[in-house]
Amino acid sequence: MRGFAAGKLPSILKEREFSLGRLNKVFASQWLNHRQVVCGTKCNTLFVVDVLTGQIMRIPMLKDGECRDGGSGVVNAVVAGQHYYPTVASRARLDQQGCGIHAIELNPSRTLLATGGDNPNSLAIYQLPTLDPVCVGDDGHNDWIFSIAWISDNMAVSGSRDGSMGLWEVTEEVLSQAERNQSDQTVPSYAHISHRVLKDIPKEYTNPYNCKVRALAFNDNHKELGAVSLDGYFHLWKAEHNLCKILSTKLPHCKENVCLAYAQDWSVYAVGSQAHVSFLDPRQPMHSIKSVHSRERGSGIRSVSFYEHIVTVGTGHGSLLFYDIRAQRFLENPRTTAGGCRKLPGDTILKLNTGKGWLNHDETWRSYFSDIQSFPNAVYTHCYDDSGTKLFVAGGPLCSGLHGNYAGLWS
Repeated sequence: MRGFAAGKLPSILKEREFSLGRLNKVFASQWLNHRQVVCGTKCNTLFVVDVLTGQIMRIPMLKDGECRDGGSGVVNAVVAGQHYYPTVASRARLDQQGCGIHAIELNPSRTLLATGGDNPNSLAIYQLPTLDPVCVGDDGHNDWIFSIAWISDNMAVSGSRDGSMGLWEVTEEVLSQAERNQSDQTVPSYAHISHRVLKDIPKEYTNPYNCKVRALAFNDNHKELGAVSLDGYFHLWKAEHNLCKILSTKLPHCKENVCLAYAQDWSVYAVGSQAHVSFLDPRQPMHSIKSVHSRERGSGIRSVSFYEHIVTVGTGHGSLLFYDIRAQRFLENPRTTAGGCRKLPGDTILKLNTGKGWLNHDETWRSYFSDIQSFPNAVYTHCYDDSGTKLFVAGGPLCSGLHGNYAGLWS
């Protein structure tokens, strides 16, 4: 029944937009419960939106442990809001303004949330449902975290722009300390943890400067972690208490590989690229990888997800497309197929277009884009609620120089 509903739902979805003020580009989102979605932006803002009221609540960002503490160096617990003094690393982060939060993931039991820290190179862990701070992993990556995947209830892997993957463990000791901190102090504090494992993705086949880990997806049945890098490779790792490489393979479409999803029921990964979604099963010969064309040239696939047998595709042109992996075709728009007249291939595909959103008419817009009538909002993130009947969609303008946002609930 859920599968039948999944195939019928997209054609009856209606959009309700939310106002996000002056926030810049929503890159990541996850449902917390039936009415709250947590989001991260390019302007490094973490917030929760109530989809019933549209109200927004900002979540404090967790800072690295570089506070001054009587010369003792990095401390084990830091009080949120304590004054931080500039170090070489923190000064370097001034150059990283605008990279933002690219990933938000909940652990399997939905008791912990992992995302980027105030320093986008660091991993921040919050407790659910309170969103109290737990810890920061701040000694692993030298560049932005692009993706996160939980491989168990207390272990997460981060993928970074520096080409490395970090394995982090939230121990019982850290959790107990976090609980004590919340009860003992009026100002929340949190621990600082070190990576358990740090591995570089293979660089021998390609330009090492383009080996950026862009997306991760975990196969819980086989305890395997899929990773996509910007040089057009798919990597598979055994991921339990360590990270052990299984294989690396060149993808058939290797430009702008920025999103990845895994379907447990179908044992297949979906990789989004500049104009295609490629489906691969690591247990099958790599020449059997099937790809489908998005029919939107140049704008790229920006987000991809599985729900039942439907693959939802968010594009840089502000479109949502729906691919039936069982029938191996895109869902058709019932309104265009009901007329009886012949249509060109692709004209009958169901395509939902995002609303106008908000665009900042700043100096960049006035200098270079003011003569362009409208800008579609790239769908950088989308996620279904547990019922599969509500689809949260968010993003912003595709051009990196433009400042704006979009968020909407399709139900």
